[in-house]
This record gives sequence, C-alpha cells and structure tokens, in this order.
Amino acid sequence: MKNALTRTDFNFPGQKGVYHGKVRDVYNINDELLVMVASDRISAFDVILPEGIPYKGQVLNQIASSFLDATSDIVPNWKIATPDPMVTLGVKCEPFKVEMVIRGYLTGHAWREYKAGKRMICGVPMPDGMVENQKFETPIITPTTKADTGHDEDISKEEIIAQGIVNKEDYEQLEKYTHALYQRGCEMAAQKGLILVDTKYEFGKANGEIILMDEIHTPDSSRYFYAEGYADRLAKGEQQKQLSKEFVRQWLIENGFQGQEGQQVPFMSEEYCTSVSDRYIELYEHILGEKFVKADINDVASRIEKNVTDFINSYKK
Repeated sequence: MKNALTRTDFNFPGQKGVYHGKVRDVYNINDELLVMVASDRISAFDVILPEGIPYKGQVLNQIASSFLDATSDIVPNWKIATPDPMVTLGVKCEPFKVEMVIRGYLTGHAWREYKAGKRMICGVPMPDGMVENQKFETPIITPTTKADTGHDEDISKEEIIAQGIVNKEDYEQLEKYTHALYQRGCEMAAQKGLILVDTKYEFGKANGEIILMDEIHTPDSSRYFYAEGYADRLAKGEQQKQLSKEFVRQWLIENGFQGQEGQQVPFMSEEYCTSVSDRYIELYEHILGEKFVKADINDVASRIEKNVTDFINSYKK
C-alpha cells in the first residue's frame, strides 16, 4: 500500500542505534531517550504481514499516548512527548524480560488452551465448566517471556522468579500495577460502552524506579468487546462483537494461515488493506470517543524526520 510506512531508516541527532520490532522501530538517542515510531506494519501469529495498513501507526500511537496520560497517577511511564502523530519519545529504560498479560475473560489464546482440555495456564488454575468469552471471577495474570524473535512463551510467576528473570519484590509490584492499570482500563472502556477483555503491559526500570513502557490499551495489545449484547450473545453461544486485531487473525485463519511452518500468508488486496485501515480508525473513535483526524501521509518519512529532529534539538537546549 502506497503511503503506508512499513520501513524506517532515520538518522536522528544523537542516534546511537535502532531496534526494528514487529510493528515499532525504536531509536536510541544518546542512551537517554527513545524515539518509538509506530509503523503501519501489521503482525499476527508473531508474523509481520506483507502489506502495511495506512493510518494504523497513527491510531496505535495516539491511543497509547492518551492512555499513558490517563494512567500516570497509577504508575510512572516512559513518555515525554509525542512530536509526531506516529511517534512517542520518552525515557530509555532497562526492560523486564516479561510481558504482563492480564485476562478478565476466557477468550483467545486462553480459550484455545481451555478447549484443548487444559485447566492451568501460566501456573494459574482455570475452573471447570466455563464457556468461551465468559468472565473470570477475578482477572488472571498470564505472563509471557519477551522474545526478541519468534514466539513469546507462556511462563508462570514461580518460573519467572526461580529463573531470576524478575526478582520477587519487583514481580509482585508488577502484578499490583497490572491489576490497577487493567481496572482503570476497564472503567474507561465501560464509559464508552466497551469491555476491556484482556491486555498486556510492559515495564522497565529507570533510575531504580519501575516504569510503564511501550503501548497501552491499544487494539494491538488489547481485546475489546461491545458491552451491549454481551450477555445475550454469551447465553446463546454466539461470537462477541469485538474491537481488536482479532478480526485480522480470523481472516487469516479462514484463509488457511496461523503462522505455522509451510503456511503462506493470503494475498492482501488494496481493498482489504483499506478495510483494515477503516476498522482501525473505527477502533480509535470508539476507544477514545473522539473523531480521528488523519495526518498528511503524502511523505510520512520526511514528516516524521523533521518533527522528531526539531523536538530533539529543542529538548537538548
């Protein structure tokens, strides 16, 4: 898709390195700041899909930025500024090598495990007799290891501590922050007629303090259901109407792709990519309750380079 930003190769003032993730490209500025560019790449089943989605990066960056501001009273976060619609700039942290996944409802990966007969996920028991999309009595934390490449792996709290990935004191603080952030996210979603089903948080440390990093409560890191009709659909065993990237995963599954060896990503037509872009904009407007204003995407890379360079230069002064 033309005008979709799928690759970046910037050279910002003070740049010491760059990490290209599945969706975000993170530039290290003097080992002090990070410039996180939310690209228009889209990934599913831990695979980067071949086509970009226009405005997706802007949607994700602006949702995350808004929620970082709305939760800064719960836990300090890494954000300093958003110098461009697709960029957040913030404090460089030393990341914890786990992602804190919290689930309020039995769906997605947890449901697939449950349906296969498992009643334990990440060391957390799940009661018998549950159905897909049913609410857990209490939200459960199901952490994963943070893989640089390939698939993230489920891991238990006990394994994380025993392996020294995170010490006991820090991990228990991460759990407290995770529950508090999820509670806030649920409250904010409810105000928009939504249910925050599950989500994930990433944390790091800066100057000895635990810091919330990366994105938060976006449709890439979270799953939302519409609250209206939830109970009725659950009772009838029907699929929930949802706001998340799950619609992309479902399309891939229907077209024979789940990221397994030998499988081919189905052809993504321009029409399909535009429909995904429209869905992301719909997500934005529902989740934040405000109109999405499309940025000028005639030359996205030049726009980002100018905006970020100007900010870094003024910040250093």
